[in-house]
Amino acid sequence: MRIDCVVPARAVVGEGPVWDDRARVVWWVDIKGLKLHCYEPASGADRSWAMPSRLGTVALREQGGLVGAFKDGFALIDPETGAVTSLVDPEAHLPDNRFNDGGVDAAGRFWAGTMDDDEKAPTGHLYRLDPDGQVEAFESHIAITNGIDWSLDGRTLYFVDTVGGLIFAYDFDAAAGRPGPRRVFARVPADAGHPDGLVVDAEDHIWSAHWGGGRLTRYRPDGSIERVLAIPAPQVTSACFGGPNLDILYVTSAAIGLDAATLAQYPGAGGLFAVTGLGIRGRPSRRFAG
Repeated sequence: MRIDCVVPARAVVGEGPVWDDRARVVWWVDIKGLKLHCYEPASGADRSWAMPSRLGTVALREQGGLVGAFKDGFALIDPETGAVTSLVDPEAHLPDNRFNDGGVDAAGRFWAGTMDDDEKAPTGHLYRLDPDGQVEAFESHIAITNGIDWSLDGRTLYFVDTVGGLIFAYDFDAAAGRPGPRRVFARVPADAGHPDGLVVDAEDHIWSAHWGGGRLTRYRPDGSIERVLAIPAPQVTSACFGGPNLDILYVTSAAIGLDAATLAQYPGAGGLFAVTGLGIRGRPSRRFAG
């Protein structure tokens, strides 16, 4: 196994990697750097586009292009031009909030959570954007919503409360697109950092990034820890599986708030990492049907 910083971007808050199996690229964002990135492993090139506001996460669209969750709501993104077309802002009445992490369920619905941009007030909600443009709100009263993904059978939704140090597991009604009762799936101790983005692999295990913990934790479906993978960056934010065989783990990180000594110790901080040789595969990225 090896870990390489493939894009030393020094992103302020790198987040939300998504593998595009059609274009064979990794889309990822720098939330506070106001950028959308596209990394092409074949050439090693990383392109970026300036975004009009803080972009928390993106997802692939079935008909091409991307859908994004911004500070000011959901929007479509044309990756050819960088043009952004607004769809709906469910929190226009909460100007201090912004969207953060998200994901697409098996039915092609885009889910994303919001948070207090100052990371203090419990004003975050979880939203579902349907392909027809309708939006519905679910979980609430979370300061920093994060990490959204589903079990292989689609019956469990994983969702992160970063400030609370918790990963929740919800019973999920896939047909209706509704989370039901929740339970605590995992508690992250303070000395391990804070749970951030997560991804479910092809063996139904859950990988959780640790902000301030310099690691990813792989959990078994019962919530026990299968392994801890150290990443050479203190603020690990999210991950996705990519590559032609879905066996490369791409990991985002953040450089915000790190002093000169820490940046010297971790020169890849804020970069995009590739972990190869794990012997574990992911599953194809789902596409928003809208």
